[in-house]
Amino acid sequence: MDALTKTINLDLNIATLPRFIAVEGPIGVGKTSLAKRLAETFNYDTLLEKTADNPFLSRFYQDRQAAALPTQLHFLLQRAEQIEALRQGDMFQPLRIADFLMDKDPLFARVTLDADELKIYQAVYQQLTLNKPKPGLVIYLQAPADVLMERINCRGVASERNIDLAYLTELNEAYMEFFHYYEAAPLLIINAADIDPINNENDYRNLVDYLLSIKSGRHYYNPQTHL
Repeated sequence: MDALTKTINLDLNIATLPRFIAVEGPIGVGKTSLAKRLAETFNYDTLLEKTADNPFLSRFYQDRQAAALPTQLHFLLQRAEQIEALRQGDMFQPLRIADFLMDKDPLFARVTLDADELKIYQAVYQQLTLNKPKPGLVIYLQAPADVLMERINCRGVASERNIDLAYLTELNEAYMEFFHYYEAAPLLIINAADIDPINNENDYRNLVDYLLSIKSGRHYYNPQTHL
């Protein structure tokens, strides 16, 4: 346990954290890394997307039109299974943080599927997600598409080599529209373009301090880079 974690754990005596936090944002924005670090700090269990388990993902990035439906349905079934296990478990004891929000799943479907495929997806979605638990806090990380493209290129994941800027731009716009209207849970919108809360301790401390102050409503975190 590092010094920051010890300090924050002391603060938790006066701060009530949500029992279920969801971190969201487009590919490359850093949601999984942030979810893992917050989980370590707050001693939360993690609920993470299993992208490596989706056998259609590489094919989707090579030919989105051909592989969009099986890719989307695989993720939907996988997420629904994880959420169902969470819902049936003891929600009053474990503290969890997820790197996905189930409510957002149709966003990808509308971006990638044609009209007939979307009807199939929507029918399956309605059957699987009727009893999904609501997060106590949603964290939405956002950054321009060119920043996302740079980060994706830097991490060098083989299956992501065929991602292009046009797709990221379309996805980014869909995310912004979705969260513009999102009111189902307290929401923290973070400008993640110019900060690095994973590798920069000052950025992370400032973000956590702000996060601990949130009780309800919509909040915007737009800090300057901290060196």
